[in-house]
Amino acid sequence: MKINYTFGSSNSPKSFKAYSRGDFDLESGISRKSRKPKNNPLRMLKSFGNKIHHYYKLHPLILFLIFFSIGITALIVLSINEGRFTMMPNYKKYENLDSYPFGKFRNLVMVAGHSVYTSSSCEKVDKEDAWYLESYQKHPGQAATFVTHIQRGVEITANDDKALLLFSGGETRKDAGPRSEAQSYWIVAESKGWFGKQESVRGRALTEEHARDSFENLLFSVCRFRELTGSYPDNITVVGYDFKEERFVHLHRSAIGFPETRFFYSGTSSSQNSKEAALKGEALVRSQFEEDPYGCLGPLRRKKLGRDPFHRSIPYPNGCPEIEGLFRYCGNDLYPGSLPWAQ
Repeated sequence: MKINYTFGSSNSPKSFKAYSRGDFDLESGISRKSRKPKNNPLRMLKSFGNKIHHYYKLHPLILFLIFFSIGITALIVLSINEGRFTMMPNYKKYENLDSYPFGKFRNLVMVAGHSVYTSSSCEKVDKEDAWYLESYQKHPGQAATFVTHIQRGVEITANDDKALLLFSGGETRKDAGPRSEAQSYWIVAESKGWFGKQESVRGRALTEEHARDSFENLLFSVCRFRELTGSYPDNITVVGYDFKEERFVHLHRSAIGFPETRFFYSGTSSSQNSKEAALKGEALVRSQFEEDPYGCLGPLRRKKLGRDPFHRSIPYPNGCPEIEGLFRYCGNDLYPGSLPWAQ
């Protein structure tokens, strides 16, 4: 009787186990271990998404509450970390003052700009037609008052080896072109040979070129000082018209919370022909700042926007992160947060 053997049968004398495809190399006769398939990230992500979708169909409210809780927790953590950074009082501990170009200076002398110098000649600084003047500024002797402010700032700085001089004022007049008040004042000082103080003052006289009103003259200059020195000023001296002293000393100084004992004002008189109009205008502006200390509402805000004809992007408070909250604040009451100079 002829016996039929079944291929691969265990009862067959010639039976054998078949090898999986890819496990045996016919040419070398070597058996290889099969490779496990690699994890596919897209497939895993899709699988996870399907599970979430399936769970959402079964328990939509529970899933919503879980994700909502995660989001709230993340926001709380971020806000706490941001608060620690912006309110950090001991900022000097984290700064290498040697890396700042003017790190040795401790006092700020700020000259507030009032106009843009438009002449191509440096020989007409005392002439009204060399400056871009508003209608209320067009009085004989007005240009000379600007030069007096510049000279006063230079002299105060020359008498203080720890002082840094900043001319402050942005590109406030469209018809004057993209020239800033601050650069105008620096150029005038240069044309006057720094009034005999070039060697001691020129190297520490710089500009703040974004301020659009008197409050920003002060706040922006404090931030600019921080950018240049790595610290905030120990003392501040403001140079301007004598009739603006109350505005700076009582309103603007209080708005930034700077100690009164370390804040000084050096005032010069306006031209005789403009004095009466200047006093009347100052009374109005002062009353506006009393109601709106930060100039962020109503007429003061509109005036500020009108003094930005070229839509310049203001870089602050990038250079002074410790007082970012002060820059963002807008209200009728004084800023309630912590400030470096109040420590």
